[in-house]
Amino acid sequence: MKLKSQIESIPDDVKSLIEQRLQEFQSFQDKKSEDWFSELCFCLLTANSRAKTAISIQNELGFQGFAYHTKSKLVEAIKRNKHRFHNNKASYIIEARKNLDIKDKINKIINEKSELEAREFLVQNIKGLGYKESSHFLRNIGVESLAILDRHILNTLKEQSIIEDTPKTLNKKTYHDIESKFNKIAFLLDMTPAKLDLYLWYLKTGEVLK
Repeated sequence: MKLKSQIESIPDDVKSLIEQRLQEFQSFQDKKSEDWFSELCFCLLTANSRAKTAISIQNELGFQGFAYHTKSKLVEAIKRNKHRFHNNKASYIIEARKNLDIKDKINKIINEKSELEAREFLVQNIKGLGYKESSHFLRNIGVESLAILDRHILNTLKEQSIIEDTPKTLNKKTYHDIESKFNKIAFLLDMTPAKLDLYLWYLKTGEVLK
């Protein structure tokens, strides 16, 4: 498999950084609800936008800003960091405040139902989160079984002939169909989908973010 050799060629220091990042995600179980809500807002910001600028906004605002700033202050922070869709993103963050207890809600769903059901809850209840962003949030708080099908990952899957074409839209069925292929590749490579995502993201961008 061409992809396997590409992953094996990644420098050891990058592989170590990826392992460190996965440990950071796992550590979220020990973090406060405030940290989970901050991460939820970060994932709202990443939709159709660059992760780097979303990280900058998260570092600037933190939980206090996400939870209590007025819409105008949120818009100012988003614009100041040259991030896209500042009005919509600010509105989504304010709407998300209905879920300040997101840690309790997600853990309850995972414990009583499944990680897939936790993602479905996010898609249905957090305005601004689709399947990709919901998977992103769950990965960042320690769930390793879901695929984050962003444009980098989809383009890589197409280049590797794992999918025929990159879909213009990702509805539930399309997302699940491609995710099953992604997860099969992860299984063949003896790694979790969360780890494979970080490796593919690095191969495409040269970066290890979150």
